[in-house]
Amino acid sequence: EVQLVESGGGLVQTGGSLRLSCATSGIFFDDYAIGWFRQAPGKEREGVSCIRRSIGVTAYADFVKGRFTVSNNNAKNTVDLQMNSLKPEDTAVYYCGVAGGHVCSGDGLPGVYDFAFWGQGTQVTVSS
Repeated sequence: EVQLVESGGGLVQTGGSLRLSCATSGIFFDDYAIGWFRQAPGKEREGVSCIRRSIGVTAYADFVKGRFTVSNNNAKNTVDLQMNSLKPEDTAVYYCGVAGGHVCSGDGLPGVYDFAFWGQGTQVTVSS
């Protein structure tokens, strides 16, 4: 059974930082990508970043470039999302999902429907 568990969310002031982690288990294919998405109240789920784990290719949404960094944490077997210079508009529930590695090519972000499995999400709240 494929399982993803997000952690690291919380309440932070504008300009602060948080580090989210996505722990995975049961993934049965060798080449896969982890995507980070977020969903604010009343809005659709939108892509934030992705990483193709086997070769480290990454991609970011324009609104997080220069502020967020996605990485493999091999020591913990997680995919982490370091979020710096947080803004109130970053407030959302953040989800990680898993898909075939080809969806994260470094040329734009994959869509929600590319991902078959999701975690339960972690709340990020940025106060002004």
